[in-house]
Amino acid sequence: MSDFTGKSFLKLLDFTPDEIEYLINLAAKLKADKKNGISHRICEGKNIALIFEKTSTRTRCAFEVAAADLGMHPVYLDPQSSQIGKKESIADTARVLGRMFDGIEYRGFSQKTVEDLAKYSGVPVWNGLTDEFHPTQILADFLTVKEHFGRLKDIKFVYMGDARFNMGNSLMVGCAKMGMNFVACAPESYFPDGELISVCRNIAKETGASIEFETDPEKAVQNADVIYTDVWVSMGEPDGVWKERIEALLPYQVNKKLMDAAGEQCRFMHCLPSYHDLNTEVGRSVFDRFGLEELEVTDEVFESSKSIVFDEAENRMHTIKAVMAATLCENP
Repeated sequence: MSDFTGKSFLKLLDFTPDEIEYLINLAAKLKADKKNGISHRICEGKNIALIFEKTSTRTRCAFEVAAADLGMHPVYLDPQSSQIGKKESIADTARVLGRMFDGIEYRGFSQKTVEDLAKYSGVPVWNGLTDEFHPTQILADFLTVKEHFGRLKDIKFVYMGDARFNMGNSLMVGCAKMGMNFVACAPESYFPDGELISVCRNIAKETGASIEFETDPEKAVQNADVIYTDVWVSMGEPDGVWKERIEALLPYQVNKKLMDAAGEQCRFMHCLPSYHDLNTEVGRSVFDRFGLEELEVTDEVFESSKSIVFDEAENRMHTIKAVMAATLCENP
């Protein structure tokens, strides 16, 4: 296992399967310590900056609670609290923050921004989400899969819906790295970028993974261990894309019929938030415009015993803690 000390965590492509497995196992250990009341303030005195150009419930809470558990002090910078990219360049911001903080988290739009923060800051930088990749989410997803199935190798993992962006990209990379069987199920125009597919298929040749694409939902989910979906319109996208997405992706809604077609072993996952009812402003707005009470997943599936979305949400904190501990602290 290579030394993580001082390294950034920007995308899973940067890490070997053994390194990814190490972070998942470390997260499991830190989770067990927390559940058993074992203190692990191994980063006492460290200070970290949390830059959020895109707001988030889970990511912010995960980083702040994980930092507190490790003995660190987090400083939250929202879009109104920072001049990053507006009055001050990314490079200049990075060099300032790198002199004040021991680590920096970034959640926003461009992958280049988080890469530049890592290039110029001189401290570990962690990707909390960009338009291209969401690596901390994948660690949480894989810890959850391992908890429920006892393994990652040969798990059939079906991603249902728009696979062109950060979640489709990152899950495909993660499955390729960990020897899993990844299936993206969507209209062909919603498949990931061809260059990234090629990269992942080359990785899969070394790990025993498989990378497949399917347009027929019932065919895609046969013998699936996990069916995973995400919202159809991401934060920052124009409101006008809802009509196109609904027309294209409604056949890919995760419902009981699809879960039954997969088999009794199948579990449902979602990175959240989810539009499975009318209890959100967005959900009510979509209902008023399109008459749909449920979008990417039905409430029946979301609230079922096969849904492990809240295990997955909790694991954001444990896996983020592992990433920070491995890159900042001694003997995690």
